[in-house]
Amino acid sequence: MAVAIALSRRGRPASAPNPNVGCLLVKDGKVVARGWTQAGGRPHAEAMALAAAGGAARGATAYVTLEPCAHASPRGPACSDTLIAARVARVVIAAQDPDPRTDGKGIARLQAAGIEVVVNVLPAEARAAMAPWWTRHTDGRPFVTLKLATSLDGCIARADGTSRWITGERARAHGHLERAQHQAILVGRGTFDADTPKLDVRLSGLGGRSPRKFLLTGGTAPAGWTAVASPESVDEIDSLLVEGGAGAASAFLAADRVDRLLLYRAPILIGGGKPALGDIGLTDLDGAHGRWRLVDSRLLGSDRLDVYERTRRE
Repeated sequence: MAVAIALSRRGRPASAPNPNVGCLLVKDGKVVARGWTQAGGRPHAEAMALAAAGGAARGATAYVTLEPCAHASPRGPACSDTLIAARVARVVIAAQDPDPRTDGKGIARLQAAGIEVVVNVLPAEARAAMAPWWTRHTDGRPFVTLKLATSLDGCIARADGTSRWITGERARAHGHLERAQHQAILVGRGTFDADTPKLDVRLSGLGGRSPRKFLLTGGTAPAGWTAVASPESVDEIDSLLVEGGAGAASAFLAADRVDRLLLYRAPILIGGGKPALGDIGLTDLDGAHGRWRLVDSRLLGSDRLDVYERTRRE
């Protein structure tokens, strides 16, 4: 299942508006085929894996990161029906689909056909890999990642606004990889006016994965950009990367619209520079504790990356 979850990440964000699902077919201890949701949401992961396996799918175990869909579409058949037709012997599912068109129905259909079904294998990991779709489907809003690149003393630029470059080449390359995994990227008006950023993906082979460009502003946006009046008004996408500057970051934190925090820290001191954040609406220190959970930490050259996820009550 861990492999299927890793495969599912290959479909993000191109699979939107459908979930990025991964599927692994195993038979007699050997991998028969792999699949993940394709661009635009079709074909589904199961369809890709079954097509690759052909007749070898018969009697195999399918590891799927989300319950196989139970509703047919003009774009393709229900995956539960496709698995039944392929005569797989067993289906292992990470997470049940919250979509009411499928929720439990895919599992029931497989079981009615005599297929063994195992559910809830690494469900938290599967939901994390599908976080943008999952957040959109369950909470009705985009999954938001906030990126901050700072000095050790928490500055994002010198007092005169100079910020190129605080972090090194490896950290910046990782930031471009993050851009490629989001549907849209946002900066505030101040950052736009100061830097006129391109916000594209400058990694070999990923140039076509540059996200849409959003501008947080009370006015209009230039050609090629989408104006966003507030964090709450971002609505038509599944995933958003907030990349600058302090005003935009503070606005999204104050609105409690940040789900994931990327904190890149360079081993430098600036002193008297521009702080990473302004007022985020914090009224006491007790309210600051327990909100963030460290999920990853690594060195990127001489820079440190810490990844935090927002802790929310169920």
